[in-house]
Amino acid sequence: MISIILPAKNEAAALRGLLPKLRSCQPAAEIIVVDDGSTDATRELCAESGVKCLSSPYSMGNGAAIKRGARAAGGEILVFMDADGQHAPEDIQRLLERLSAGFDMVVGSRSWSGQAGMGRGLANTLYNRIASWMTGFQVQDLTSGFRAVRAEKFREFLYLMPNGFSYPTTVTMAFFRSAYAVAYQPVPVAARIGKSHIRPLRDGLRFLLIIFKIATLYSPVKLFVPASLAFFTLGLGYYAYTFATIHRFTNMSLLLFSAAVIVFLIGLISEQITALTYKREG
Repeated sequence: MISIILPAKNEAAALRGLLPKLRSCQPAAEIIVVDDGSTDATRELCAESGVKCLSSPYSMGNGAAIKRGARAAGGEILVFMDADGQHAPEDIQRLLERLSAGFDMVVGSRSWSGQAGMGRGLANTLYNRIASWMTGFQVQDLTSGFRAVRAEKFREFLYLMPNGFSYPTTVTMAFFRSAYAVAYQPVPVAARIGKSHIRPLRDGLRFLLIIFKIATLYSPVKLFVPASLAFFTLGLGYYAYTFATIHRFTNMSLLLFSAAVIVFLIGLISEQITALTYKREG
């Protein structure tokens, strides 16, 4: 059984046309709309379409909606897609075909033309490159919300997922860290219906934190060791300068060397914590 989960917040305009298409393309699938505190006609539309709707009295965030939907779903395979009309129901079958080839998660990857503006496109490109460097695998779309995944494996990481909008980053890095097979399937993306809930100024810091989350979820050493080497190199260079000019070992050199040691040790401790996070119960 396949469960299709759509987190929705005031997406009635898109759901009006999307739900009938989903039912037509996947007639045997369980369709769950997770209403994240909507104030429009989301619940009424779901009732008219015979679709299960999980309603929240207030907005908890996209990640919270994903977690609620995953817990309630009865399918062995979960398909997550946005409720704003960007993803075509016809492309679900393409993800499922790749999943049946032995993968644990298949992500619908967007091309540059599918990005919501140049700023978002540049940010996503940066995230993809950092994630590819961290994991050693080519990450084509780290933040895509369109994916098919085996339910049992996905639920292993519910406790790691934030309630905000960066759940795709978290689950992707968790799958790579746990040696679960991930594939990317290129899919076309349409312009969203309605207004985006992401605000560049409000969410800019959160997007920046995604970069650090990529490192801490996969291998903190890959972040902290280069930083430690940078402090050590600065300290060595400053010591060489002060020795050549005033023949002294200064407090600044000592501070930089100390910072290098501290950052390195923090990296080692973080690596051990990360390893414990992914330790499965016997």
